[in-house]
Amino acid sequence: MNTRLFFSEELKRLRHDILAMSTRAEENLGKALTALKTNNTGLADEVRAYDAEIDALQINIEDDAAMLIATQQPVARDMREIVAIFKLTSNIERVGDHAVHLARAAKKLAKRGDSPFRAQEHLERMAETGREMLRAAISAFLRQDVQAARDAAAMDSKIDAEHKALTEDVLNLMKKYPDLVKGAFQILKTSNQLERLGDHVTNICEAIIYMIEGKHEELNE
Repeated sequence: MNTRLFFSEELKRLRHDILAMSTRAEENLGKALTALKTNNTGLADEVRAYDAEIDALQINIEDDAAMLIATQQPVARDMREIVAIFKLTSNIERVGDHAVHLARAAKKLAKRGDSPFRAQEHLERMAETGREMLRAAISAFLRQDVQAARDAAAMDSKIDAEHKALTEDVLNLMKKYPDLVKGAFQILKTSNQLERLGDHVTNICEAIIYMIEGKHEELNE
């Protein structure tokens, strides 16, 4: 196998591994969301266990990418793709962490039972949008589609809007139910985590644009 063909095959394998890693992160976020909706604490526990797979994939992908740099000495467009891959793995791993945070919150909220501070619909919409964003961003990466990356990042505005609405609702309810401040804090903390999830997917989209066009573009400022 000639050098260029070997390099192309290795890049193809790295792209496949990125897809596998993002798929696991998306699935874990879905499990955490289901745990939140159904008060399923057992499912919430599964999220933490599966997060270890995401972490392991990150290590493997980054090790392979580093080896490719060392042995193939890529330049120009190829080097930008490998740099982007490091950025993608880092941000996908953070999405996985936020899925764990959501699962942990689902367990705590399940113990509290019904509460005016559950704000469940806001949290559910934020998590669903986060899943959709991640799926769209990785599709843009695989298709090498700049506009698709921008479109995926634009969905972050939906998460921000839900976060703002939730914060306002919870702050108003705190005035009415001051004895339930602890539960309110959990809701706000969870909302903050999901808002950051959107930011991490936006980072992925920025890395894709850099990879394709060779320029740094700030999205959703």
